[in-house]
Amino acid sequence: MGLGGCIILIAAGAILTFATDWDMQGVNLDMVGVILMIVGLIGVTTFSSIARRRRVMVPPTTTTVVDDRRSGDGYHNGYGG
Repeated sequence: MGLGGCIILIAAGAILTFATDWDMQGVNLDMVGVILMIVGLIGVTTFSSIARRRRVMVPPTTTTVVDDRRSGDGYHNGYGG
């Protein structure tokens, strides 16, 4: 489940908890909404910690070789000389 799915869970839980006044026999919609919001928050924190771990930059282990030899045609970096 990605970040969008977690946000949808939080929004659906908030709607069930705060914006509805339905009464279903045997189901407490306020509790279902709170559970959905908690699951969404756990998903957001898990997703953000995984995304933060993925963004760590590792410096390259190979060295860069620069060729400083000049060509024998009299030109260096586009200028005469």
